Amino acid sequence: MRHFLKETDLTVAETATVFAQAAALKAGRASAHTSDLARQSWGLLFFKKSTRTRVSFQVGVHELGGLPVMLNADDMQISRGETVADTAKVLSRYLHGMVIRCHEHALLEEFAQSGTMPVINALSDFLHPCQFMTDMFTLAERWAKGKPEQYVQSLKGRKIAFLGDTACNMANSFVLGGAALGLEVALAGPKGFEPSAEIKKQLKQDGLKETFSFTTDATAAVKGADMVYTDVWVSMGMESEKAERLKLMQPYQVNAKLLSLAKPDAYFMHCLPAHPGEEVSAEVLASPQSIIFDQAENRLHVQKAILAHLARHRN
Repeated sequence: MRHFLKETDLTVAETATVFAQAAALKAGRASAHTSDLARQSWGLLFFKKSTRTRVSFQVGVHELGGLPVMLNADDMQISRGETVADTAKVLSRYLHGMVIRCHEHALLEEFAQSGTMPVINALSDFLHPCQFMTDMFTLAERWAKGKPEQYVQSLKGRKIAFLGDTACNMANSFVLGGAALGLEVALAGPKGFEPSAEIKKQLKQDGLKETFSFTTDATAAVKGADMVYTDVWVSMGMESEKAERLKLMQPYQVNAKLLSLAKPDAYFMHCLPAHPGEEVSAEVLASPQSIIFDQAENRLHVQKAILAHLARHRN
């Protein structure tokens, strides 16, 4: 039984396998669906609103031959006090796997421990591993010039600049996944928004060195970067902090001037939804360096490969 709760739940070799399958699934999507999840039903349990994650997983399970069962947490007994453990045990009697998008990462861990089926982290407040995997795949498509066997190797030594709230789940995923794949991760944000002790503890638990740096100087982080990344400044559940966050984060907006400090062929990425004029300028979003919609599309292909990988290990 395997789960995908964090980036390091896949070895580097397994990541290479997943990337190769994602490339094959992407190339063959128009011709035929596959049967990796044939006669299987996978639950999609959402505690948070979603567009890309919900649709890509629902379509992905279907295209792998399975039945996606959409579950809204507010419509389930878990919202009325039924325990995570009991919910996991019951659903394990019905389903072959679970995809969960939630707040507390501990909920995912408890669900995986209590149930008897694979669990995929579709986002928690701590990590966003499916997005990170997709982002790396999207870059590797370009850097390995379409050669899937070289995708993982093409990432090693690349400099990734992440601007804004560098204690958020997406930044955590770059810290953890970047260390595993040999990336140089340069984080820049206001004082007080640096990587937390929790993500440093996770690195230690996984036997990884800290390969990231943090600075309050946005220009220093972006200089010489192969890719520049940002995320929303006000995540779901943090609306009460909006005014303060917008003020503090303003020096870290990714605009044309800041992006020009990266390598000439650097890419801009954003996990979406974006707020033009806040964390990124409209000009950068529409620029040739922006590959945000390739990222969004690739969520489907990479997640299908992860689903298939976990299904094989279940059997």
